[in-house]
Amino acid sequence: MKHTLAALVENTPGTLMRIAGLFARRGFNIESLSVGATHDPTKSRMTIVVDGDERTIEQVSKQLNKLINVIKVSDLTMDDHVAREIALVKIHAPSLRRYALMQIVEVFRGKVIDIARESLTVEMTGDEEKVQAFLELAKEFGIKEVVRTGKIAMARGSKRLHVTEEEETDGKDLLRRRRGFEGTRGQASCGSGLRQPRACASAESK
Repeated sequence: MKHTLAALVENTPGTLMRIAGLFARRGFNIESLSVGATHDPTKSRMTIVVDGDERTIEQVSKQLNKLINVIKVSDLTMDDHVAREIALVKIHAPSLRRYALMQIVEVFRGKVIDIARESLTVEMTGDEEKVQAFLELAKEFGIKEVVRTGKIAMARGSKRLHVTEEEETDGKDLLRRRRGFEGTRGQASCGSGLRQPRACASAESK
C-alpha cells in the first residue's frame, strides 16, 4: 500500500541526504519526494510517497523523527487530505492532429504553455490518477518528454503539520543532549597516553 508522509524539517544542507539514506537502509523505494521551503525560511516541508505495510511505515516514521534535522513527521494516508501533482508534458502535435489534442487538454482542464511547429507542451495539475489518465491518452499522439513534480499533500480543515510549544521545548532538550553526547564521544575517542591518533595529537598541540 502506498503511504503519504509529510515531514517538517530544518532547511539545512544534508537533511535530504539523511532522509533518503534512511529509506535506502530500510530497503524502501521512494515513489516520489517533493520538498520546498515553508513560510518560515528556516524550515522545509517534504511530501514522501513510499510503498509498505502500515506497521513498517510506522517504524520508518519513528526512525525519521529521531533524525537530528527532522522536526515532525505525519502519515497523511488515512487522514482526509488534499493532494496535487504537476506534470509538464511535451507531446508530438503536427498541425493535422493539434486540434484533437487541444480538445483533450481542455477536457482535463490542462494548459498549453508552449507551442512549437511539431509539438505542444502541456501543464497538467491534479491528483495522480488524473495525471496518469492524461498521459495514457497523450501516448496516442507521441510523448516526447515528461517532467513530474511528485505528490504534494496537506490535511484538510484546521489540522496542520506544526510543532506545539511543548514539542518544541522537548525537541530543543533532546537536540542539546544529542549534540552533547556526540561532543563527549568525540573527546573520548582520543583517549590518553602516548599512542594517541595523529588527529588527536595535532588537536592537543593547538
